[in-house]
Amino acid sequence: MVMGRELSPGRGDGPALPSAVFTDVDGTLLDGSHRVTPRAAVAARALAERGVPLVLVSARMPEALSEIQAQLGRPGPVVCYSGAYVLDAAGAELLSCPIALGCALEVRDYVACDVPDVCCMAYGYHSWVTSDRRDPRVAREEGIVGVRSIEGQLEDHFSERGLHKFLLVGEPDAIARAEREVGAAFPSLAVVRSSATLCEVMSGDASKTRGVRAVCEHLGVSPRDAAAFGDGRNDIDMLRSVPQSWAMANAPAEVRAAAAHVTALDNDHDGFAETIFSLLG
Repeated sequence: MVMGRELSPGRGDGPALPSAVFTDVDGTLLDGSHRVTPRAAVAARALAERGVPLVLVSARMPEALSEIQAQLGRPGPVVCYSGAYVLDAAGAELLSCPIALGCALEVRDYVACDVPDVCCMAYGYHSWVTSDRRDPRVAREEGIVGVRSIEGQLEDHFSERGLHKFLLVGEPDAIARAEREVGAAFPSLAVVRSSATLCEVMSGDASKTRGVRAVCEHLGVSPRDAAAFGDGRNDIDMLRSVPQSWAMANAPAEVRAAAAHVTALDNDHDGFAETIFSLLG
């Protein structure tokens, strides 16, 4: 069971079997080494056997989610870039909320001049562009997600369609300052720390909640009947958007406060999987 109340699917004293399960990836579904555990794979198969879709909702790009889906044995829709880009199981676009290229160039130049101690990476559609792949922060991110970035300028890789996200990487103090200052300079954009060392910059129209709703509409289910799991500040809106929501035990206090439940175990001890087993009875 999870902290809060016992789970008794099919009875009147606990949450019912969800119509779909939406889960954050890093810090939630994956363990601290960014791996799919055997127990998580079994939980995914158990959901499939009950006909419950499992949807990955992540700040990652699509290509950084495909291997995770393969390990889970669950192809399906994905919510990428924290809701800015949503694809169905065949890779067709369900939702796209890009930052216009002109605005993106302004953000890039502002960060370079005013927050120079952070690493600024740009993502759009299926491209990840960095100015220097030798930066150890870029190399670390490549190692985590298993995708190779492209070195170059934004103008050379993104068209008038724009791009979906900037990821700012740096020390906690620098990231806190970047969130504050970039947010103030670009009030039309969504600027939020996803961890102490990461800050995402996206269109103000993008959110995980909007991504969840797009997938629910595609699947023909109601968000009121869905379940969501998350651990970061960028998960708060998603956790508040569905009645059945779980913050991970490893989540910060403000994230735990936003969810209806908190898992009994953290992501290093299969908190997601054990909660799913409880839901399935």
